[in-house]
Formats: sequence, C-alpha cells, structure tokens
Amino acid sequence: MTAPDAHKKQFSSCHAVILAGGSGTRLWPLSRTLLPKQLLSLDGGQTLLKRTVSRALEAFSPEQVWVVTNEEHVFEVRGQLRELDPTLEKGALAEPQGRNTLPAIMLALDKIVDQDPEALVAVFPSDHMIESNGDWLDTLAEALPLARDGYLATFGIKPAKPETGYGYIRKGDALGGNAFAVRSFVEKPDSATAESYLKSGEYYWNSGMFVFSASAFLDAVRRFQPVFWEWWERRKESPLGCGYGTIPDISVDYAVVEKMDRLAVVEARFVWDDLGNWEAIYRMGQKDAGGNAVQGDVMAQGCSDNLLISHGGKLACVGVENMIVVQTRDATLVCPRSESQRVKDVVMELKEQGSQLVNAHVTVRRPWGSYTVLEEGPHYKIKRIEVPAGGKLSLQMHHHRSEHWVVVAGTALVQIDDKEMLLTENQSVDIPKTSTHRLSNPGKVPVEIIEIQTGPYLEEDDIVRFEDVYGRNAKPGCAV
Repeated sequence: MTAPDAHKKQFSSCHAVILAGGSGTRLWPLSRTLLPKQLLSLDGGQTLLKRTVSRALEAFSPEQVWVVTNEEHVFEVRGQLRELDPTLEKGALAEPQGRNTLPAIMLALDKIVDQDPEALVAVFPSDHMIESNGDWLDTLAEALPLARDGYLATFGIKPAKPETGYGYIRKGDALGGNAFAVRSFVEKPDSATAESYLKSGEYYWNSGMFVFSASAFLDAVRRFQPVFWEWWERRKESPLGCGYGTIPDISVDYAVVEKMDRLAVVEARFVWDDLGNWEAIYRMGQKDAGGNAVQGDVMAQGCSDNLLISHGGKLACVGVENMIVVQTRDATLVCPRSESQRVKDVVMELKEQGSQLVNAHVTVRRPWGSYTVLEEGPHYKIKRIEVPAGGKLSLQMHHHRSEHWVVVAGTALVQIDDKEMLLTENQSVDIPKTSTHRLSNPGKVPVEIIEIQTGPYLEEDDIVRFEDVYGRNAKPGCAV
C-alpha cells in the first residue's frame, strides 16, 4: 500500500472528472429527476456525490477535480461541493441539457486542456460505492503508466456472482501487474451466459471508470466521431454549451472507448457496487437481527430480509419477507427484492401518464431556498416557500396563474411591477396574473411564506424570468 503523500505526487499531472448528471430512475420514489440518487444520502451519511468527491480528494487536489452535472442540479451540486471545500465549487460544470457521457466528458476536457494539453484524465461516475482505502488508490495509480503510454485504461471488477445487470469486459494478454489488454466489451448477458463468464475467469464487470491522456482521447474523437470533433473545434469561436442540443446523445463507451486500439483493463482490488437498484441498497445497508435493512420511522414485526425505508410518516410492516418497501411523503413502492430491476418500468409508466411523481418530491430545493407543496387540486396549489438570508427569487411573471402570499416568519421584500414593499408576519399581498414580481429576503433570519396559486395552469414551466441572480435566464456567450 502506497503512502497518501506519494499518491498525491503521482497524480499531480492528472485531473478527475466526476459525472453527476444521471436521473437515477431505478431508485424511485426516493430518487427523482430534480433530486437524483447521486445527490441523496442512501444510508444516513454523506451523499453519493460527496463520497465520490471525498475519495477523489485522496489523490487529486481540489483544483484538479471537475464535476459535470446539468443546469437543473448545478446549484445543489455546488452547495454540496462547497461544504467539502470551497475551491471545489469552481469545478462544477453545467450541461445545458443531458446529452449522455461523451459530451459531458468533453465539457470537462475543455477546461483541462486549457491548463495542460497533455494532462491525464480519470473519469468516475458519481453514484458508485467504493471502499476508500489504499487498495483503491493503488489500483488507480496502476493505470497511470498505461495512460501515459497511450492506452485508455478501465477498471474491471472480479465478478462475485453471475450478474445480468452489468456489462462485462473480456481480458486478453497480460500487460504486467494486474493489467491486461481488453479483448472485448460485452453487453449485459442473460443468466446462462453470465454463469459461463463467471466460470471462465476471463471476464470482469465493467466499472465504467477510465483513465486516459487527454490528447489520445481527443485523437480518438477526431477519428471516430467527426460530428463531435467539429463541435469541439468550434469552441474556439463560441463556448461548447452553445449548440449543445444539436449534438448526438451518445455514451463515451459506444462512441469512443470500444473503438480505440489501445485498451487496457486493470483488475480492481477494492470493494465496488454501482448501487443501481434497491437490491444493491439492501446489500449495502446494516441489517437487524431479522436481516432487515431499515431507515426512518419503521415498525417491523415478524419481518425478515427486507429493505424498509420511510421518509414520510410511520411505516408499519407485519410478517413481510424479502420485500422492498420505500415510502416518501407522496409515493410508496412495494415490490419483491427479486423484482427490483423492474422499478424503472414503473417510472416509464408514470412518465407516460404525465405524473409529476417522476420529477420532484413535495419539497423542491432551488438556488434561492426551497418550496414544499402542501396541497393541490384542480385550479389551485398551496406551497410553503422558504428563503434563507440573502436569498432572492427571479424577477418573473406568470401567464396563467395569480398568487396570494402570506408571510408567516421573517421579513420579506416584495416587488410587484414598479413598487416595492416590506411585509412581516401575518401580512399578505396579491400577485395578479401577468404582473412582474419578485420575493427577496433582506434580513438575517429565514423568510417563510404560504403561497396560494389559482388559475387554469399551475405547473413550474409557467414562469417567464426577466432577471435572475443565479443566471437561469441566460446562456452567456451564445449568439441569440
């Protein structure tokens, strides 16, 4: 095991890129579009993103860590990074829209090659569980000389069972140490094929982590993905974010990795899990005497080998075995542990129904604070809005709804068209439809208001922003 200071020195010319743009549909109802699994704590400790970044900081300096997310999550990501180290916040990059892993990596490379065109780059998903110890650092360090020699090195996990939910890597000739040439990448197999892979000893689970030199990777993009190369070259005239929606939605695996000539796999010596479904969360969790992994306000009587989670009220289970029960304030999932892969089908059906249960919890965090939906029905919605000291909503208007605000705590600065007023507890104001308005907190204690919306359409996309201190109404540097 190498000493930590030696690792820091080894990685001095390497940058970490952490991909944090996923939606996490397989962990519904806890994970939603606006709060995906990488931003959640799944065991009461740090969020998955914080754990991944903390692990990266064992090898990389904060200035060398880049986190790529999307515009909807970037403020939450920056807040979590700031709690670890304020320097990290500068490395949070926002995709204008989700376009898969290749464009996300290239957004980070744009920043990295400006500093060092020959830099080495390590790419990590933000939502994996890795036991952070010397074995992880030593395995990572073993990929560095391969990357310097022009290889794209990935990390293979020695399979513990015939898993059908992972892609596989077939190893080829030995390259020294724990490294091998990659013979082939294999898609998720059926049960019989996965069993044969396990028996052969020639296959690894594909961890989705890579180490490569920026120059070798970009040369592969130039050769194999001319559309992306043309987009990359245009960054000299305008930022990569401009025209982002016109590039293909494609993963780095299909677009580049599987086409490269020099590919290596390093056998991982660390404990790994991709936490891709509720069964994985059960495996990770601490168990009680009955084999139950329990979180939240749960009563379990005569139950065994279950995952029981409550984030909304008392959850009482009697005589339940081998089940997953996850309760939030607005939705409950019940399924056998053996069927956890089918949760994504539930999410797909909810999307087809146009359900907002896919997108958000009843409490939604925003850069200015948060709001909680207390009740809603045809033509009305009631929210509790909380704005911390210094928070300021955008100057906005609505085409389809009117609002009534009642201040229940703090002092609120309210702007309606060209008038401003200060409101304190138990004071209220009406916001007519189509009038420009803004809520701010000029004080030192949080402002809390109750907002009553009325109108024929009450969704969040009925917001027209005119000014926003968080930059949500602009695409800087892009031609209009």
